[in-house]
Amino acid sequence: MDDNPDHRGHGPGDGLDQRAELSEFLRTRRARLKPEDVGIASVGRHRRVPGLRREELAQLAGVSVAYYTRLEQGNGRNVSAEVLDAIARALRLSETEHAHLTHLAEPRQRRRRQRAVRRPQPRVALQQLVDSMEGVPAYIGGARSDILAWNRMAAALFGDWGAMPAGERNWARLTFLNPEYRELFRDWEQKASDMVSYLRLYAGRHPDDPELSALVGELSVKSEEFRKLWATHDVKEKGHGVKRMRHPLVGELTLAYETLHLPDDDGQFLSVYHAEPGSASAEALRLLASWGADATRAGTQAPR
Repeated sequence: MDDNPDHRGHGPGDGLDQRAELSEFLRTRRARLKPEDVGIASVGRHRRVPGLRREELAQLAGVSVAYYTRLEQGNGRNVSAEVLDAIARALRLSETEHAHLTHLAEPRQRRRRQRAVRRPQPRVALQQLVDSMEGVPAYIGGARSDILAWNRMAAALFGDWGAMPAGERNWARLTFLNPEYRELFRDWEQKASDMVSYLRLYAGRHPDDPELSALVGELSVKSEEFRKLWATHDVKEKGHGVKRMRHPLVGELTLAYETLHLPDDDGQFLSVYHAEPGSASAEALRLLASWGADATRAGTQAPR
């Protein structure tokens, strides 16, 4: 039996438990702060819990201990933006974490009136834009890390997504349940951590999404690594960075990526990968392009 209820909703078809999400997020953020980080002397004082005590955090935020305790127990009703700002400052939250806290503290009744998050098809013009990006892998992603559309180079780099059922074209499932992607990404641990942080951020914005709840439940059951990362409550926005890969046909690649969020498209985003001009990785991408359909079939096969 699963002893970590953090991913469960209230019942079949429900989303995540928003009260539990708020409670655990605040607790884990408080636990990561050391007394010395905020100027509290801890010499000679026995501390039974990691990080700051509730009363210490309440004092830093300028609220009563009872008020903060109710909030950390998941009761975010009628909490003001000013109080959330003060708590965010006391916890030293990043801008992304602050926004996540604000979403979690919103009344559940108001959030339930939002329309359901669907799995849309990208606009035709977006698909044409992606197809026109010759020589660079590009794809359109959506809610819950779904992969919605891609170009030929993305298929050559990541594998034949077109041969997969639509439900399996999901970065979280591929990262944690497909061993070939563990081989493809040299920094798989970082990839896995980022993926869970993206899902956590999405969960704060859409706690009543039943598809997200089902995805988290499935991954929590099938992957111990996912379950441990989910329990950290870390959040992160998709942005830019560098990925190191080991492709079965062209070997090692170091590719920079940029994520462009698309307005008015149900949370869709465009991800583009590129290599430094004149680098060995740029030559590897050119070679990969020349393989055509053979590269697509080999994209997620483990190196031999």
